[in-house]
Amino acid sequence: MRKAAIIEDMAPELAGRARDLPAPTAAGDDRIYDAILYPNRSLPTTGFIAVMSIVIGVNLTLGLAFYMIGAWPVLGFCGLDIFLVWLAFRLSYRQGRLHERVRVTAEDMWVARVLPSGHETRWRLQPYWTQIAIDRPVDHDSQVRVLSKGRTLILGSFLSPKERGEFADALGAAIARLKKGHA
Repeated sequence: MRKAAIIEDMAPELAGRARDLPAPTAAGDDRIYDAILYPNRSLPTTGFIAVMSIVIGVNLTLGLAFYMIGAWPVLGFCGLDIFLVWLAFRLSYRQGRLHERVRVTAEDMWVARVLPSGHETRWRLQPYWTQIAIDRPVDHDSQVRVLSKGRTLILGSFLSPKERGEFADALGAAIARLKKGHA
């Protein structure tokens, strides 16, 4: 079951069940910026099948060889090795379900974070009071910080440093355009 919560203006108290992000009207799409951020996954399904085939083949070959010379307990450890490699990949792919969505309109900035468990947390910010900050030069420890009303929200922590820099630049430019256009 999917759990969801909405947090208005980054306040710590929950305001009830989350609703979908406001949909743009058919007459006019008022989105200024809309991005969905996913963690990098370097091994596609075909690669996973290839790696697991090699792991299974090597472990079965070695396990049977040891069984034939009388070291039959090694066969069980080879099976355990196969299971642990599979489990590690399964957990990695589960973490890949984490994502964040950032939508900026003329009235609001919506941020939604969906954890691998399905729990969703949302924040609604006033874009005119929002600043985007990142350490320059962008390195491994740099974070995209959204600052609003004395509170900080970290976004895209799972992205590579280069991607975090590009995301911060794009989001900052969208907020700046919005402020400039309505100042």
